Amino acid sequence: MQSERAVSFRASEARVAQEALSDLTGRFGQTPPDEADVIVALGGDGFMLDTLKDVQPLDKPVYGMHRGTVGFLMNEFCMDGLPKRLREAEEAVINPLHMRAETAGGNAEEALAINEVSLLREGSQAARLKISVDGKSRLDELVCDGAMVSTPAGSTAYNYSAHGPILPIGSQVLALTAVAPFRPRRWRGALLPETATVRFDVLNPAKRPVMADADGRPVRNVAAVEVRSEPGVRHRILFDPGHGLEERLIREQFV
Repeated sequence: MQSERAVSFRASEARVAQEALSDLTGRFGQTPPDEADVIVALGGDGFMLDTLKDVQPLDKPVYGMHRGTVGFLMNEFCMDGLPKRLREAEEAVINPLHMRAETAGGNAEEALAINEVSLLREGSQAARLKISVDGKSRLDELVCDGAMVSTPAGSTAYNYSAHGPILPIGSQVLALTAVAPFRPRRWRGALLPETATVRFDVLNPAKRPVMADADGRPVRNVAAVEVRSEPGVRHRILFDPGHGLEERLIREQFV
């Protein structure tokens, strides 16, 4: 492996992933992440997202192999021919979302999300949200279980389960999708340019508390949340030829 591309392997805590890690490092060796040419992540999509965020400052491409539950971002697991697969892999570059959440207590928290930033009701009552885009109010009141802004890379995840659209890579748009909307009854979301800044203001947060979540990082009892694309940060993902992210997103629409 060292004569090919220097590889740093990492795995989730799942038994099958740890077993694969042991087998791969025993066969190909192990390189520290900052010295590697490529990072190989063993697990599911959640672990892949964590890996992309962890290694982003190193600007290293990440090649995932499926040893978890959901594997949309992962390649098929196979140790044979791995050097050739890494050499021939196609690269996709994606930009995350930036979330700034203001809590009802006056604190502010920031986070990045590769898939989506979502707002969800915390109590038994529906959330009431005001939605503005680039400083202009677009929806004075959305009564719902929640809402989210999704990237193309994340459009087949939570966004899709909430009946949001699948977005092609390179479409330069974001999906704004409601979760179980009650009013307006016919509103099902919007497509926005990736340059847009979306602001959610929580109406009556004391009575109807809402949490914000950026790819699994929650901020509870928010009063307002701003979401925008972060072009200054990039994540590099590798896929086997013919199975790249663009192809996967198109194929997902014909399942």
